[in-house]
Amino acid sequence: MKLTDKFKQYLKKNNQTTMNNRKKVGIILFATSIGLFFLFVTRLSYIVIVGDVAGTSLAEKTKNLYQGSEVIQAKRGTIYDRNGIAIAEDVTSYSIYAVLNQNYVDGKKKLYAEEENFSKLAKILSDTLGIDEDTTVKKLEAGLTDQLWQVAFGSKGNNITLEQKKAIEEAMEKEGIAGFHFESHPARLYPNGIFSSHFIGYAVANDDDTGLEGKTGLEAAYNDILSGTDGKIVYQKDNNQNPLPGTVAETVAAVDGKDVYTTIDSRIQSYLETLMDSVFEDNNPENLTANLMDAKTGQIIAMAQRPTYNPEDLDSINDWQNLLVEDNYEPGSTMKILTTAAAIDQGIFNENETFTPSSDGLKLYDATINDWDYGQKGTLTMRQALSWSSNIGMVTLEQRMADRWQQYLKQFGFGRSTYSGLPNENTGITPEDNPVSQAMTSFGQAIGVTNFQMMQAFTSVANNGTMLKPQFISKIVDTQTGDATVTQTEEVGHPITENAATKVREYMRDVVESENYGSAYGIYELPGYNISAKTGTAQVADPDTGKYLSGGSDYLYSVVLMFPSEEPEYILYLTIKLPEKHESTVLAEIANPLMKRVMDLKNASLDETTTTSEEITVNDYRNLDTEAAATDVQKLGLIPVVIGDGDEVTAQSVDSGTTVMAGERVLLITNSDTYEMPDTTGWSKADLIKFGSLLNIDVTFEGDGYCTAQSVEAYIELSGQSIKFTLSKNE
Repeated sequence: MKLTDKFKQYLKKNNQTTMNNRKKVGIILFATSIGLFFLFVTRLSYIVIVGDVAGTSLAEKTKNLYQGSEVIQAKRGTIYDRNGIAIAEDVTSYSIYAVLNQNYVDGKKKLYAEEENFSKLAKILSDTLGIDEDTTVKKLEAGLTDQLWQVAFGSKGNNITLEQKKAIEEAMEKEGIAGFHFESHPARLYPNGIFSSHFIGYAVANDDDTGLEGKTGLEAAYNDILSGTDGKIVYQKDNNQNPLPGTVAETVAAVDGKDVYTTIDSRIQSYLETLMDSVFEDNNPENLTANLMDAKTGQIIAMAQRPTYNPEDLDSINDWQNLLVEDNYEPGSTMKILTTAAAIDQGIFNENETFTPSSDGLKLYDATINDWDYGQKGTLTMRQALSWSSNIGMVTLEQRMADRWQQYLKQFGFGRSTYSGLPNENTGITPEDNPVSQAMTSFGQAIGVTNFQMMQAFTSVANNGTMLKPQFISKIVDTQTGDATVTQTEEVGHPITENAATKVREYMRDVVESENYGSAYGIYELPGYNISAKTGTAQVADPDTGKYLSGGSDYLYSVVLMFPSEEPEYILYLTIKLPEKHESTVLAEIANPLMKRVMDLKNASLDETTTTSEEITVNDYRNLDTEAAATDVQKLGLIPVVIGDGDEVTAQSVDSGTTVMAGERVLLITNSDTYEMPDTTGWSKADLIKFGSLLNIDVTFEGDGYCTAQSVEAYIELSGQSIKFTLSKNE
C-alpha cells in the first residue's frame, strides 16, 4: 500500500464528529491560556522582586528617567610667563553654520538662509572672518542642491570670538536677513599669537566637546596638570524631562586645573620673535632657532624657531617638530669650545704652542681633515686654533686625549635625554666606533645633538664647571589652595674644572676681539660689556643619500654667546640651516639687539627667584616609562636622576607614598643591562647610601656633609666595584 493511501486510511479511522473536534480545540485553548497566565504571573513576580529585565536594572532606568545630571566643566589652568602675563588661557569660542532647510522658522519669521540672500551672507563672512565670497556662495548653493539641512565653513568658521559673533549678528540684522547660527565651544586663547609656539603648543576641544586637551608642546606635556577634574550636579526631572526646582540631590564641585608659570619673559620673547621674522624672511632658510638661557639657573628666558605657526590658526602649521628638543643635527664648530675646555681640564693644552696647518690637510687613517681656509692663515697657536676655528688644531687635541674625549662627551650629556619632559625628545647620536668619526666630533661633525643638549653643555663653561639642566617651568600653582610648587635649579654634572671654564671663556673673547685671528671679529658686540663667542659652520647631510651637501650655503651656521664674559649671566645660542644666501653678519642681526635688550632689562625682574618649603608625596614609578616617570618627578618639584639607559623604571630611591621636601633627589633605576656612574657632586650622604643600596654597590665615606669627590669617575661603567665618596659640609 502506498504511503498516501495509508495516511488517508488513518484520517478516516480517527475522524470524529464536529462537536468532539470543537471540544478538543476548546480544551487545548483553555489549557494554553491557563499556562500562559501562570507563566506571565511568574515572570511578573520575578521582575517585581528582582527588579531586573534582561540584565537591565529597572530601578536604574527609573532613576535615569526622573533624575538628571549636568557636568560642571573644570577650567583649564592658565599658562603664564615668568612675570604673570598670560600666554594661554580658557575662553568660549563659536563655530558658525548656515541653515538651509526651509522648515526652520519661528512663527512667520524665517531663520534659514534664503537663496536670494546668499551673496549678502557671503559678504558678511568675508568682512568678519576673511572667507572668500565666491567660496561661501558655492558652498551654500551646493548645500541647497543636495538638500542639506545645514552647511559649515571649514577651519575659518571655527574658533570665532565673541566679538566676531556679535559683528555677524549685527550685520545680518542690519541687512534684515537670517541664516547664520552658532554653536559655543570651550576654546584656548593665545593672546600673543606667534609666541614660542612649538614650545607652548596648543589645546583644542575633545571630540565630545566636553573640555580641552593639549595636543603638542607644553599643553600636551602638562595636560594632566592643566586639565583639572570636571564636577557634576544631580537633580530630579518631571515627566517632560525638565529640572524640578529645589531638587538638587548631589553636587560634586569641579576642580580647576593648576596654573603653570614658565620661565619665559614676554618682553624678551616678543622682541626675539620680531627679530627672527626679519632674518627668516630675508634669508629663507630651512629653519632658524634661538635659545636664551639664564646661565646661573638653567632657566630659559626665550626660545623660538622658524618656520612657526599661530596656535589659533592650525592651518598655518607646516612643521609640527619642536626643533629645540626633537631635531638631531651635527653642531659644527661650536663644539670646539668643549674640546678646548676638556683639553685644558686634562692639562694637555698650551695656549702658546704652535702648529702649521697644511693646505693638504691632516692625514688621519683613511681620511683627510682640512681647515675651512685650507691653511692659508699659516702658523697658529693653540689659542688661535679656537678663535680661528681650526679643525686640525681640535683633532690634534683630541688625539692627545684619545678615549678620554669620548668620556667627556658623555659627561657633557651627549647621547642621552635631558629629560626635559617635552614630547618626543631626541637623545642624539654618539659617534660610530671608529677613530675617524670619533676624531671628527672634536669639531662638531659625526655626532648628533639636540639644541637642549648643547645648551646644557654650554652651562658648564658659563657656570664655572657646573652643568645645569635646561628649565622652562618656574612654578606650578594650585588655584584652589594657592600652594605653589617651585622648580629648583638642577645640577646635572661637573664635567670640567672652574679653571678650564674660565680659561676657555677668555679664549672665546678672541673670536670677536682679535683682529687677525678672530673668525667673527667685530661682528658680535654688546656696548659696555665683554662677550665670549664661538661661531660654527657644520656640513649638512642629504637625508636621502646620507652624503654631505656641497652648495655654496648648504651648511648649518651657528653662534653661541656668553655675556658678560667674566661671569656670564646669559647664554644665547642661534642656528640657521640651509639659507638661500648667507653672510657672516646674519645671526648678529638677532644676537646684538637681543643682548642689548636683555641687559637693559636685567635689573627689572629677570633674576627673581622664590623658594618653597612644600612637602611632596612621592608616586610609584616602578614599571613606568622612563621619560614619563622623570617628567612626573620634575612636575612634583623634585629632581629626577635616571640611572641606566632602559626604557622602564624598575626601582626608585624614595618609596611611593613617602613625603619629602621640594628639591630632593629621586633616583630612578631603569631596566638596563649596564649602569654608568653618575656625577654625584653635591649629593647628600643619604642619597649616596640609597644609590649604593639600589645597585648593590659597597660605598664608603670620608668626611661629612655633601659629596665633593668620588673614587669612580663619572660615566664609567659600573661592574661591582666599591666606591669611596669624599664629603664636605661646604657643598
